[in-house]
Amino acid sequence: MKVRSPRTVAVVAAVAVVATVALIGVGTANASDRRKRWPWPTRPKPSASASAKPTGTATQPAPSQSASASPTRSNGTGTSPSPTSTTPAGAIKPLPVNQQFDYQIGGAYTPPSGTKIVSRDHTAQPAAGLYNICYVNAYQTQDFDAADWLKNRKDLVLHKNGNPVGDTKWKEYVLDITTDAKRQQLAAIFNAQIDDCKTKKFDAIEIDNLDTYSRSQGLITADHAIAYAKLLIDHAHGKGLAIGQKNSLELGTRGKQAGFDFAIAEQCGEFNECGEFTAIYGDSVIMIEYARGNFDKTCKGFGAKVSVVLRDEDVTPGGVYAAC
Repeated sequence: MKVRSPRTVAVVAAVAVVATVALIGVGTANASDRRKRWPWPTRPKPSASASAKPTGTATQPAPSQSASASPTRSNGTGTSPSPTSTTPAGAIKPLPVNQQFDYQIGGAYTPPSGTKIVSRDHTAQPAAGLYNICYVNAYQTQDFDAADWLKNRKDLVLHKNGNPVGDTKWKEYVLDITTDAKRQQLAAIFNAQIDDCKTKKFDAIEIDNLDTYSRSQGLITADHAIAYAKLLIDHAHGKGLAIGQKNSLELGTRGKQAGFDFAIAEQCGEFNECGEFTAIYGDSVIMIEYARGNFDKTCKGFGAKVSVVLRDEDVTPGGVYAAC
């Protein structure tokens, strides 16, 4: 998942130039099919918004329109002010089990009534009064900052035969986590984002692209991914933040053993994997589907025990939404 931050025209132009660079294509392992990726809309400047008043309802009331036969919601007014938190460093607040969830990594807005958990990009503010998960993409570049990585941190981008290894479809580069020294350097960069999440009073961290190893033509291994994840996990825990495993079912129990506290599973209903996630993490799982049929299937099988949400593939503010 990717989040686009506002950038100047000059940076956008630079990215366009980078897109012309010959990349070594990332493999097409099955794990990549689970990663719904798209160009993100530009995030609006944060502004205060009223926090939702939970009512216990499972879906957005009185949707104003529909898309793909799924309920939608009206656009919010931006981000909410930071909630007051009394959780000290080291005291980790666990993920609430089977509570209404909203996935807002495409842009923050007023959560639907009844929402208890929300995930937002690390550049956004948490939603007042909710359990807030902070999105950090720590295994690949974002499309908008690819040029900066090649210019200023080229040695931390994975290369093969002198060319940066990238996802040509999404204009992203794979970060090089193949040595301990590089993992330490990258962890310092992304631990700073985790620190920012803590300062803003988020409750937990969502690390994206853990499964990059499965699309790296064998240059990155699962061992590399776990070793790097452990650096981020330990740092998050040291800040009193829970941290979730994103997808990457191929790791089996290794993510849990490394210290992940919960899981976020995209399209597990579509790929018949939901039960495997709950076998590892129990009810501490958030399930996200992007098609109504898969959402209905996942709700029927798991909605009574875990958080399940339907979102549109662009995860747009005011886009498709339902929860069970």
